[in-house]
Amino acid sequence: MSTADGPDIDDAVREMILLTPRIVGRAKRLPVPEALASLELSPRHLSLLAYLLFDGPMTVNELAARLEVASTTASLMVGDLSRKGVLERREDEADRRRRIISVHPEARPRIEAWLASGASAWRRALAPLTPEQRRLVIDTLLAYERAVTAAAEQ
Repeated sequence: MSTADGPDIDDAVREMILLTPRIVGRAKRLPVPEALASLELSPRHLSLLAYLLFDGPMTVNELAARLEVASTTASLMVGDLSRKGVLERREDEADRRRRIISVHPEARPRIEAWLASGASAWRRALAPLTPEQRRLVIDTLLAYERAVTAAAEQ
């Protein structure tokens, strides 16, 4: 039963179960910009590119850790996107054995345009919240992800 403060747990779960497929469905329908359509990018590429745009250049191992995938998986993704001209690799000046990965300057505007609609929607949704409320939203979504993952592994 809902109260003046908000829904009880069962009502909240019901709302989230009904809302989640709509959110995912809308996100999946976001078109890949025409300039990127030929690159056959997937949601996992979106995450990799978002890390590089928001956090700057990094190594394959750093990308793998952030994406929570094996280094070989991240390396394959980087190789694929490098061949397509989306990413570039350069030697790490501090350690010539390592490669630093970044978004290729010519691809950057197209990638930023692809991420812009999602970033804008999140900005509108999160802007009215306090920093503590934003943290709660993020932590709740992370907890949900962990719970779904754990349930799938059982």
